[in-house]
Amino acid sequence: MARHCSTILCAAVAILVALGLTMLASTSAWVKGVEAPYHFLQRQAVMVMVGLVAAFVASKFSMEFYRKLAPAMFIGVCILLALCFVPGIGISIYGSKRWIGVPLIGSFQPSELARIVVVICLAAWFARWQSEVKTFWRGFVLPGVIAGIPILLIALETDVGTALSLSVSVGAIMYCVGTRLRLIVPTALTAMTGAYLFVRHNENRWGRIQAWLDLENPVHQLDRGMQQWRALLALGNGGPTGVGLGNGVEKFGTLTFAHIDFIFPVIGEELGLGATLFVVLCYVAIAVAGCGIALQTTSMFSRCIALGLTCVIVVPAMVNIGVTTALLPNDGLPLPFVSYGGTSLIFSLAAVGMLVGIHRRAQVGVTKEFPLNRQTRLAVRL
Repeated sequence: MARHCSTILCAAVAILVALGLTMLASTSAWVKGVEAPYHFLQRQAVMVMVGLVAAFVASKFSMEFYRKLAPAMFIGVCILLALCFVPGIGISIYGSKRWIGVPLIGSFQPSELARIVVVICLAAWFARWQSEVKTFWRGFVLPGVIAGIPILLIALETDVGTALSLSVSVGAIMYCVGTRLRLIVPTALTAMTGAYLFVRHNENRWGRIQAWLDLENPVHQLDRGMQQWRALLALGNGGPTGVGLGNGVEKFGTLTFAHIDFIFPVIGEELGLGATLFVVLCYVAIAVAGCGIALQTTSMFSRCIALGLTCVIVVPAMVNIGVTTALLPNDGLPLPFVSYGGTSLIFSLAAVGMLVGIHRRAQVGVTKEFPLNRQTRLAVRL
């Protein structure tokens, strides 16, 4: 099992990417305001190719290369996040300032890059101060500041979902390296309290919470709770076997963002319960493979990166599935590898490439350490 973690990881990702392109062919033709029926499908196919190149390149760089570049990457990503607030450069869509305009590319979402950079910077920090991970300053405060600056900038962009999911990934890394729970738990409770107060005093987000708590109210079904309500109808309409690929009805305008945040209910409506469970199984396979890769590494730096990148992929998937099935309030996170979104797809594939590179080097190390593990040696017993 351990030797095949990369194969399992790549197989699960390939299935999700192929499913995403298939569902985009079914949903993108009905997106309002777009003349070309397969505009999103064609653009996503191009991004898949770019993402595969990014994954290949990311797998070739050594871990020492990422470790040396960690400070420069941290400064660069903070600058990119700050550019989202600069008039003329930052792009605001539906009240969120998550994007910046880039010539020839269009819009670019720095928070997707920031998730990977935060993981690399934390890994570099804990690898540098392995003997002090249980101390207050170098084991908790300073790494918290390293992660907190990008997370705060992402939250100020009103991308609360990404900020919270990245916070969970940071907490997982700090817990696994040995940071004291008596420091992590109060901080997590304080952060959750602050998040609640922020949402409670934000009319739009608090309205989403109220709608989520009472989705059967007709008032909410036509307003803030419409997406989640229509998503439940789509899943119910699909049943065990689905209505058939392309035959779903909720994507015809009633289920907004059916090609982005709410593509999971369309899978359930058209392909059925079995397909949605298979999607969940793919993310479970990614989590198991990522943790397996982390366990096989011999260095603190590689282990932190493997664990962090696994969380960066799996946690948003859990949140998206929870939102689209009305287990969680709506927050706008896409489904990794499946939802439309070039920046998310490229950097998610790059993260997979880094995981594959870590696993390949770990296997080489095992082979060098045990050169005769598959050979039989005979000796005469006297």
